[in-house]
Amino acid sequence: MSDRPLVLFTNDDGIASPGLLAAVEAFCDDADILVVAPREQQSGTGRSMPITSEGRIYAQTLEIHGQPHTVYAVDGTPAQAVQHGVIELADRLPSLVVSGINYGENTGNGVTISGTVGAALEAASLGIPALAVSQQTPKDLHLTYSNDVDFSAARHFTREFGLWLLSGARRPDDVDVLKLDVPLGATPATPWRVTRLSRRRVYWPTRPERLALSDAHKIGYHFDYDPSQAEPDSDVYAVLHEGVVSITPLSLDLTSRTDLYRLRQFLSGEHTNGHSRRETEALRSQIKQDKPDANV
Repeated sequence: MSDRPLVLFTNDDGIASPGLLAAVEAFCDDADILVVAPREQQSGTGRSMPITSEGRIYAQTLEIHGQPHTVYAVDGTPAQAVQHGVIELADRLPSLVVSGINYGENTGNGVTISGTVGAALEAASLGIPALAVSQQTPKDLHLTYSNDVDFSAARHFTREFGLWLLSGARRPDDVDVLKLDVPLGATPATPWRVTRLSRRRVYWPTRPERLALSDAHKIGYHFDYDPSQAEPDSDVYAVLHEGVVSITPLSLDLTSRTDLYRLRQFLSGEHTNGHSRRETEALRSQIKQDKPDANV
């Protein structure tokens, strides 16, 4: 047992991703590391737990800062990799889970698709502070292990915000995950901003081109949105329009921030035309008193 904190690293691009290695290297001097990631590419799996995952774990050797480390490749999704890491492989409860660094930003309402975010949410559900990190890249690099992607800025901000989570600093209520998105061309000097999750969708599904429905063909996706039209305080606006680093707090509580009492009135029929049933009846009585012949 070490006196240093234990940090669990995972991702959705797979165990061989240079982005994962960049995240691990950011913490080598500050923590004990445990790398548990999917054996293969698992982008787009969200927080899924498919029963088809066999859960086999393969120990491998990865050179980190010139030193060999044992890492673990899991036959499963990123969220399942977190479970195996916490329940099977860690010698103590991790102090932090870092998911990423992902090839491609995760912004807007598509974050529920992201395996990077899904792994962080799974860690948070187990009571562990979590950081989900994504680096904006050209779309054609999303599912690659391209060495043309510069992760230096993302590595810098991963360490900065990861160390804050490790420090034990009190987090505001309802902050379970920090989602970090780094724009293309960022440097360690790029400004960062706390943002909200945009309601906008930026990547849209594309129709498969095939002759018969029985032909094998997957639905694709393409970028189709003007980021300047997004909410000015959102992650989409910050990263894709202004080119600044975005930190978005995420909550495990997916409850709508509506007035629950008012919703109950709508569902029970007590609310009509902007007034509750009681208010409507009172208004009718007042009109009757003022104008006895009124048809109300």
